[in-house]
Amino acid sequence: MSSPLAPSGLGDVVIEDSRQRRAILWAVCIALMAVVASVSGLNVAQPQLAETFNASQGTVLWIINTYTLALAALLLPLGAAGDRWGRKPVLLIGLAVFGVANLAAAVAPTVEVMLGARLASGVGAAMIMPVTLSVITSTFPDSERSRAIGMWTAVAGGGGIAGMYLSALLVDVASWRWLFVLPIALTAVAVVIGLGAVPNSRQPAPGRFDLLGALTSVVAAVGLTYALHEAPVHGWGDPLIVTTLAVAVAATTGFVLWELRQASPLLDVRHFRTRGLSSGSTLLLVLFGVQAGVALMLYPFFQVVLGWSGLRSTLGLMPMALLMMVASGLAPLLAARVGVRAAMTTGLTIATGGLALMAGLVSADGGYLSVLPGLMAMGLGTGLAMTPSTEAITSSLPREQQGVASALNDLTRELGAALGIALLGGLLAGGYQNAARSRLDGVPAPLADVAREGVANADAVSRTAGAYADQIRAAAEESFVIGWQQAMWVGVGLMAALQVFILVRGPRGG
Repeated sequence: MSSPLAPSGLGDVVIEDSRQRRAILWAVCIALMAVVASVSGLNVAQPQLAETFNASQGTVLWIINTYTLALAALLLPLGAAGDRWGRKPVLLIGLAVFGVANLAAAVAPTVEVMLGARLASGVGAAMIMPVTLSVITSTFPDSERSRAIGMWTAVAGGGGIAGMYLSALLVDVASWRWLFVLPIALTAVAVVIGLGAVPNSRQPAPGRFDLLGALTSVVAAVGLTYALHEAPVHGWGDPLIVTTLAVAVAATTGFVLWELRQASPLLDVRHFRTRGLSSGSTLLLVLFGVQAGVALMLYPFFQVVLGWSGLRSTLGLMPMALLMMVASGLAPLLAARVGVRAAMTTGLTIATGGLALMAGLVSADGGYLSVLPGLMAMGLGTGLAMTPSTEAITSSLPREQQGVASALNDLTRELGAALGIALLGGLLAGGYQNAARSRLDGVPAPLADVAREGVANADAVSRTAGAYADQIRAAAEESFVIGWQQAMWVGVGLMAALQVFILVRGPRGG
């Protein structure tokens, strides 16, 4: 064990002082909250952004997604950089870049400045996010590490929804520019605490930094993330999507082949043979995919079918977020009692039950209460499954690659969310359109064609549809519920298959 005062800064710096450990946990969790809250924060301000910058919907989506693309693309190389160059300086530099970029976004006079600020924010976030977890794994003793990872997981899982709620509140009472006050304030607090509490640690790494591995990983991550985000809009057969996916697959193949030949790879892909890394990564990929798909469906259900505001809709997600955060903190106790694999399976079983409840009970007449039991079960199960999965990933890679392990953990979440939105969102749209076709018989073609595009389109056109308004609204609500159920049952099937995989391939000893 290295001394916290070791001038070399090499190796782990395990902290024995409980007060300093608490301060470290506060610093990294506050920094993480700033990052995850920024992922979804601008979603609630799309109309305001379009009006301020006179921007098209496509440009607004780029303002939102540029941050996510930069974050996903740079997680692996910057996570590895933290291991090599020192986790504390990378964390502090990342916080500085992130804070300044958010300040620039808050006062951006043009859309070009806004896009540049969002890109810089993503770069800063990619420096912060993997380091926050690797700081925990390198400074907390074994007896305290699981509990600290549980707190980190709680913030990573529930922080996005909490951030979206605060963002919706700020948009309602002020303007979209005030959305950046939250990440700036959180960044400042994290810097103040981190300067005094977080020790520096880095791992001596043989050989040079794997630059080609970093470049191919960036191309693969950008290609996959872009394609998954844009395919629901352009269609999977669009030449741009097909080309992007082909480039991403080629880059991924090249990355794997290159890493297998390197003495000091960015990520030793052979580690995926271990049960912890393969099962933990797969669980987070599928779980975050399903969760993102569920959130995608809940917003139009709340806002269009139930007629809720954006703020109230976000508040409707809070039971899931709060239970997820509480369960993430309790998960280490469950894992210690029944074993990691049993804890992962227990969480998956509860989450799968929640999905089944939402698929079976949802109805327009039943309102919020028809989805609340499923939401609560989903939050509880997700929280119980995430923490042991994260620990399984970090414990599968050696100490000198904890930044890479943390980045891989984060990357599976980002890609899983994009994949879930593309898959479940596509199933929802297809199910809606098929169900709406017969229910709009007798409605004039111009009105029916708009109504078939989606439930929000149907709601808008019904306001000027005269005698056909009630039929259009009823058809849209019924069709949305049918599309919802089809997508949810596919999610249940995916979760059930994941449970079998975890039982067969999960970490040993439980």
